[in-house]
Amino acid sequence: MIYRCPICEQALKLEDKTWRCIANHRFDRAKEGYVNLLPVQKKKSNDPGDNKAMMFARREFLNKGYYQSLSDDVNQFAAQYLNGAAVGLDIGCGEGYYSHRLAQHLGNDFSLFGVDISKSALKYAAKRYSNIAFSVASAFDMPYADNSFDFMLRIYAPSRGSELRRVIKPGGILITVCAGPRHHFALKELIYDTPTEHTSQASCIEGFDLIDQKRRESTLCLSDEHDIKHFLQMTPYNWKLTDEQKQTLSQSGFSCELDFKIEVFKAHG
Repeated sequence: MIYRCPICEQALKLEDKTWRCIANHRFDRAKEGYVNLLPVQKKKSNDPGDNKAMMFARREFLNKGYYQSLSDDVNQFAAQYLNGAAVGLDIGCGEGYYSHRLAQHLGNDFSLFGVDISKSALKYAAKRYSNIAFSVASAFDMPYADNSFDFMLRIYAPSRGSELRRVIKPGGILITVCAGPRHHFALKELIYDTPTEHTSQASCIEGFDLIDQKRRESTLCLSDEHDIKHFLQMTPYNWKLTDEQKQTLSQSGFSCELDFKIEVFKAHG
């Protein structure tokens, strides 16, 4: 089995609606379909990850299709490099927007798992996308056996290279997305006196070789008050903008840069 116990690291087996290891650690499958594999002793807060408000804002914004071109690029890279891969993982999958579109693109012969530390996000994801196996856990300590996945996707999710390499098979493909130099720069100009760009240098991940990359640049133009509110609430800049700035942006509309770095890595053999 792919799942391993987050307490003793033994394999988990599903018995009725409960995942259990040989040491009798038990994890019930929620009614929505996900399994919570983040033990209380490994939590750093009572409700880690994005809260319900942030999840709802991101869900509503993404469902409008504003980032669909990014999802399309990721899916095209996946189809190009998977070469018959059968099992994948979306790390930091959130409410499942990218996971769902990837699963649709790759078809029924591909099994997809999703992991996120936010229980609020996975409640929604598992209820809506029942064909994906979602679990609550940290990307720094994932509840999967060594060499479990042919393919992994990581969009903005912080993680550790050694843990990524542990759960992927030798030669497996990892696709990552992070901010390009000009990403959301107009928002930065509202907040900082001397805003700086993100790095343009290629990423380096322990245990992987970079084999392909793409930079997608465009302009996001928003005029709908609800869309603007959702966009601001899902970005880290939401905490730095004043209430007056948010109100002005929501009422007048605005545009800002979208700049994504999409990188494809191959795990060392």
